Amino acid sequence: MLELKMTSQAFEIFSHAIQDSVDLMQHFDALNKQPPPPEIEVLKRASLVMALAALETYIEDRVSEAVSAVCLHSDGEDRLKLFYKQSLEVELRSFHSPNVERIRSIFVKYLHLDVTEGWLWNNCTPEQARIELNRLVKKRGDIAHRSLRPMPGQPAAHPVTRDDMRRHIHFIKELVKATEVYLASKL
Repeated sequence: MLELKMTSQAFEIFSHAIQDSVDLMQHFDALNKQPPPPEIEVLKRASLVMALAALETYIEDRVSEAVSAVCLHSDGEDRLKLFYKQSLEVELRSFHSPNVERIRSIFVKYLHLDVTEGWLWNNCTPEQARIELNRLVKKRGDIAHRSLRPMPGQPAAHPVTRDDMRRHIHFIKELVKATEVYLASKL
């Protein structure tokens, strides 16, 4: 992967926010024993919710930052710049769940860039990244809206394992880095 020459403010905020997910996993690890107490499973589910919240915030901040840069370097009328920025603000109020289509659509609409084309690193292609992100967003939605808390006395697989969460956090971090590299090359 290309080295980042300059990071956005959105990237800096993301780097701080994703730490909540890491901290939740560290709390899980500290409380985990054999057999694992069922009440600590919530930490893994919460970690996934927080990781995707960090990604959502990053996307919102990054598109806003890019639009502001376009406006700053544009010779257009102030009224057009204001309309452009206000339109984005209105749209971001209902952005919410950062699935592939929402991310693609907001970047294409405001910057004429499909950032998902830049989701390429190590052994991950843009198509694999899109599939994985949509899978994680669906899992997060199921956890947030359906809880997926195991019922007492009913054995069931946990929706998020420790290894899953480690991979999920790594994936989201790589996705953000790839977005940064792609936008740095295009803007």
